[in-house]
Amino acid sequence: MTYYKHPNALVETDNIGRDTRIWAFSHILQGAVIGENCNINDQTFIENDVIIGNNVTVKSGVYIWDGVRIEDNVFIGPNVTFTNDLKPRSKQYPKKFEQTIIEEWASIGANATIIAGNRIGKYSMIGAGSVVTKDIPNNTLWYGNPAKMRGYVCNCGEKLTNELKCNKCKKNYEYVGKEIKLIGE
Repeated sequence: MTYYKHPNALVETDNIGRDTRIWAFSHILQGAVIGENCNINDQTFIENDVIIGNNVTVKSGVYIWDGVRIEDNVFIGPNVTFTNDLKPRSKQYPKKFEQTIIEEWASIGANATIIAGNRIGKYSMIGAGSVVTKDIPNNTLWYGNPAKMRGYVCNCGEKLTNELKCNKCKKNYEYVGKEIKLIGE
């Protein structure tokens, strides 16, 4: 085994990357795929049709349901809620669950709810307690219920100025269509 599993974790899959850490009272089902160097905190549940990339942090109290795809370097805060069925009924299951995609370097704050079928773009940030009801563009900051766009964020995580400049790392961005892009990228 090339990953760490706490003695009180239940791990049913062999698809776990090197140097990943899985802590107490986590339950990971047989079909789940988890990349390298991830940190899966206490009291998490990961269903079968879930793919998690490399260097992902999943804080305590997160349940990741079938259909969720999490790319590299994503942060999932404590008690984030994912859904996967837009019309849930007891003992009635869809032929296929909705797919939710969290793109690389996105960060989702504590207690946010991510409604099924949405894409959270690269480097975006979702504030604590927010309810995400639609796709989130790259490098944007969203919060509230329902979550609304509140600005743009740099790849380093700082909020950009109105001129799309980062005061911390000095990077500059420009509009390309409906999204922003790092100048020179």
